[in-house]
Amino acid sequence: MNRDNDKGKILLYRTLYVAFSSIFLLVCLVARLYYLQVIEGEKYKMLADENRIATRILVPPRGRVFDRNGAVLAANEQNFQALIIAEETPSIDQTLEEFKKLVDLSDVQEAKIRREIKNNRRFMPVKLKDNLTFEEVALLQLHAPDLPGVVINEGVNRVYPLGSYTAHFLGYVGAVSDKEAGKDPLLSVPGVKIGKSGLEKVFENRLRGQSGNVKMEVNALGRVMKEIDRQAGTEGQSLNLTIDYRLQKVAQDAFGENSGAAVVLDVHSGEVLAFVSVPSFDPNLFTNGISNKDWQDLLSNERKPLTNKAVAEHYSPGSTFKIVVALAALEAGIINENTTFNCQGVMELGNHKFHCWKHSGHGPLNVVGALKYSCDIFFYEVALRLGIEKIAEMAHLLGFESDYHLGFDNMQKGVIPTKSWKEKHLKSKWQQGETVIAGIGQGYVLVTPMQLAVMLARVVNGGYEVTPTFTKLSLKEKGKIKKLPISEKNIEIVKKGMFEVVNAEGGTARRAYFDINGAKMGGKTGTTQVRRISLKERQTGIIRDENLDWKLRNHALFVGYAPHDKPQYAVAVVVEHGSSGSGVAAPIASQILKAAIELGI
Repeated sequence: MNRDNDKGKILLYRTLYVAFSSIFLLVCLVARLYYLQVIEGEKYKMLADENRIATRILVPPRGRVFDRNGAVLAANEQNFQALIIAEETPSIDQTLEEFKKLVDLSDVQEAKIRREIKNNRRFMPVKLKDNLTFEEVALLQLHAPDLPGVVINEGVNRVYPLGSYTAHFLGYVGAVSDKEAGKDPLLSVPGVKIGKSGLEKVFENRLRGQSGNVKMEVNALGRVMKEIDRQAGTEGQSLNLTIDYRLQKVAQDAFGENSGAAVVLDVHSGEVLAFVSVPSFDPNLFTNGISNKDWQDLLSNERKPLTNKAVAEHYSPGSTFKIVVALAALEAGIINENTTFNCQGVMELGNHKFHCWKHSGHGPLNVVGALKYSCDIFFYEVALRLGIEKIAEMAHLLGFESDYHLGFDNMQKGVIPTKSWKEKHLKSKWQQGETVIAGIGQGYVLVTPMQLAVMLARVVNGGYEVTPTFTKLSLKEKGKIKKLPISEKNIEIVKKGMFEVVNAEGGTARRAYFDINGAKMGGKTGTTQVRRISLKERQTGIIRDENLDWKLRNHALFVGYAPHDKPQYAVAVVVEHGSSGSGVAAPIASQILKAAIELGI
């Protein structure tokens, strides 16, 4: 009897235990469901949406670039590209084979694609082909079932309407390298381009813009079903340059088949009106990756079309440097306007003879006449009395040995030698003969065409420290341009000499003379020796520079300004191996300055 009661109690306890356990578990389940669906509901809804919604970054259009009058120098055009997402295709090999049946793909391109797929994460899109035609886009969309993982992306392409005319100052854009990618997610998007050189690189952050995105509904296989939302990116800021494309074309065309560089500045602001380096190249070749053949053609060209000669190449300034020496001597009181030296064609210093370019001599000359005829003896004598340190001091004051913080790649600062410079770099003492040849812009002196233009601008504007700029200065900025400690009276003396170089009979640049309603130019010629003609060459009949191979001929230089009475424009022209500053460089400068006046920039 008691045994039956004990069994009943046990059964009751077990029933109650199971009941309470069931109720407890039910409460826990309800609580968990409440937690997941109510408290954590938004989180899991978002995770579910992320599985259902694919988001892709949209590359924003780069900011456009305009010249000073609003002409388009760099723009964007619609660009369709095919991308492949490795994780969305069961077989990359098969997909690529199907793709090649529809769109031409070279072995080199395919190898690059496979390399990028291997190096990137599988969910990252890799570019298959850029600049698809509408026919190619239609074909790919028609055969979409055979191309799992392949998507068509609509973007923009950088274009340069003026091609080679803008290559060396604008530069070009190209694909992002691993080193350049950084932390900006935009730079990981296939097809995004960034500035690789020139102003495209200098103003990259301004031109790049802000990325957008597009949200697409995808199925379980990752295939896009429909577009849900699109947030357009913000176009980069526009860039308005000081360049005048009309003058730019005139300046570049004036060189013809010659190699070299030219820079035109507004003498009062330093604004760059034209910036030429020839031969040039088409920057559009680089936008989508230059072909190996085009690249090799550019590299193998002995005239170096890829080198920005206006700032990344330096030259002996030759007689254009006499402007610096004349002004330094006048400022130091070594000479005045009436001081004369007698040029007999040669000057002796110790056991060495220094010759004038005119072997019979020029006779007695003051500084104006010495500039007019480009007499070497006069400047030999002046340089000796002045000394290399005073010459260097004036050269630095006028902007030499500076890159002006323009930001271009491989900019040269040149060389303005001093005694300490030689001791530091050549481990030897300065010699008087080196001062003599520095007085005519030879020896160790090296400058860039941009520096020559700045030097002339600072002289003819009355001695104001302008620096070159590709963006317009405000009135406030122009008001901050400081006056250099140079006498305006001495500047006028030097200008008088430069005026006679072009406008007086016997002036070395007389053939470049022009008169446009009273507007005339002044300037200074220069010819720098690349290599002397040897005795053996003279014996074989090679007696003139023009008889030598092109790369052995002298460089031709000219710096000029206009109008003479109210200077507005300064130009520096360097013609590589042009043989004669007066015969080749001066006429080019004359064409450029005439155009500037006629265009009324």
